[in-house]
Amino acid sequence: MYAKCAADGSVDDSRKVFEQMPEHNVMSWTAIITAYVQSGECDKEAIELFCKMISGHIRPNHFSFSSVLKACGNLSDPYTGEQVYSYAVKLGIASVNCVGNSLISMYARSGRMEDARKAFDILFEKNLVSYNAIVDGYAKNLKSEEAFLLFNEIADTGIGISAFTFASLLSGAASIGAMGKGEQIHGRLLKGGYKSNQCICNALISMYSRCGNIEAAFQVFNEMEDRNVISWTSMITGFAKHGFATRALEMFHKMLETGTKPNEITYVAVLSACSHVGMISEGQKHFNSMYKEHGIVPRMEHYACMVDLLGRSGLLVEAMEFINSMPLMADALVWRTLLGACRVHGNTELGRHAAEMILEQEPDDPAAYILLSNLHASAGQWKDVVKIRKSMKERNLIKEAGCSWIEVENRVHRFHVGETSHPQAWQIYQELDQLASKIKEMGYIPDTDFVLHDIEEEQKEQFLFQHSEKIAVAFGLISTSQSKPIRIFKNLRVCGDCHTAIKYISMATGREIVVRDSNRFHHIKNGVCSCNDYW
Repeated sequence: MYAKCAADGSVDDSRKVFEQMPEHNVMSWTAIITAYVQSGECDKEAIELFCKMISGHIRPNHFSFSSVLKACGNLSDPYTGEQVYSYAVKLGIASVNCVGNSLISMYARSGRMEDARKAFDILFEKNLVSYNAIVDGYAKNLKSEEAFLLFNEIADTGIGISAFTFASLLSGAASIGAMGKGEQIHGRLLKGGYKSNQCICNALISMYSRCGNIEAAFQVFNEMEDRNVISWTSMITGFAKHGFATRALEMFHKMLETGTKPNEITYVAVLSACSHVGMISEGQKHFNSMYKEHGIVPRMEHYACMVDLLGRSGLLVEAMEFINSMPLMADALVWRTLLGACRVHGNTELGRHAAEMILEQEPDDPAAYILLSNLHASAGQWKDVVKIRKSMKERNLIKEAGCSWIEVENRVHRFHVGETSHPQAWQIYQELDQLASKIKEMGYIPDTDFVLHDIEEEQKEQFLFQHSEKIAVAFGLISTSQSKPIRIFKNLRVCGDCHTAIKYISMATGREIVVRDSNRFHHIKNGVCSCNDYW
């Protein structure tokens, strides 16, 4: 009772009652373990309690195992989870549904989808929770094809599909930008009578905005009968990511007028909206009002947003001063944000300091090495680049490969730099050659500063036209209807030269091109981008 009624997630009162009991049985142990898991931040303590329970010769039941496996999943600790599961096998209760379902979820949350699938396949009797656990796992691990195949399997079993299943699938579609699949799911859930389900509507807002159709997201929001803080925050986040800061802030003010109390995530969205368009004073005003007006204590994400706001505007010294004034010790996220700004504005000295601070906390973070390497490369400091790459090699750190993708006729096509394995590679490169000639005539000049390799100028220009986002755009032009926008997705920040080239391509072809990178959306039409070249 105390655990379920604690608004702040505290387990102190539950623990006091537990400690006052003269004797503990499996029910009391399981109740306190579950309380710790459900509190949201006490998973290690839950596992420690489970160990005390079994050392006291209390035999756990299937609910005990289910809770402790959930704790292992929350901690992404499959090693401990496997030990716990082995004990469940020894006691002969591993085949109970709730234990098997928790094992699936534990593996999925640890990113081990092959093991999650094995755990799913060996379940003697699968229920909706089993299917939801594996579908959600595939969706969160960016394996939406497998998630959609299982979705069809659920429909065939006659088990029935829950709102959670739909929400997971919409999340999967959103993560890879598969709007066609998202629209199909939207159609299915309307038939299933989920139109007014708040959880589903929130997932739809997120799906449409993350897939590049912010107006469709806004339409879902407007049609909602009952909105909560998640609905408002999803819409504010969508407008912020798409660069519509004014609309994001208008939405925030409307939210306050309705009496809906913002939370920490709402403020991350508001500060991000200000950051994406350089509204420094507005951002500072909202940052200062968080605690004063709503009692929200700024977290590290909010400080990172403020560093981004200052750094993106070129106020690197002010950003550094802000970090030094923080009441918390800046974590790697804050320093990574500053390092990114140093890379954009070419401040090698401050960038090196930011990288050192990141590597002090996370010595095996490849992103810090890459950002610093790129900073030196853009300044032509090739010896430093070689030194950093050598250090990465010694530590076995691998750079995340740049990848762009586009959904055409419900199929996602992925492209890496210099991609030649696609069945239509010849047509793609033919289209790229024609585009290069057209846009050069219009005034496009390749910016070889974005080729961070020590090679000849002519090679640099050739290399630029092999970037994954340009290849994806070329494929989009030869594969989609003239009337539809081309929607491209990239796992990293869009290259500055590609951004310029795509603006020229939009003029040369008359097509609207929407690019989602790791930071935000770029809506490019008639040579103009929604970011106003500020990103």
